Amino acid sequence: MPKSTSYHEKLIQDLKNPLEAAAYIEVVLEEGDPKMLSKALKNVIEAHGGVDQLAAQVKELYNKLDQMLSDKGEIEFYSLNSLLDNLGLHFAVTVKP
Repeated sequence: MPKSTSYHEKLIQDLKNPLEAAAYIEVVLEEGDPKMLSKALKNVIEAHGGVDQLAAQVKELYNKLDQMLSDKGEIEFYSLNSLLDNLGLHFAVTVKP
């Protein structure tokens, strides 16, 4: 009997595609949960080889963002998300040309 692929393995495989990764982050941003955003970013980074594959400067930025989201991120994130929503705007993630 063939072994099935776990959801996480399939997700990581799908997130190697930049269009899939952008759509995934966009959906998470729409949900408005900073903890989900942190996990989503970790998944996208994992799909691209993991944190150890990031340049030192990018790794530092990621760590700062992750810390911010875990500390006071909920209030700041929801405030920004609410402000944009009331202005008729929302976060968008696109693939760089």
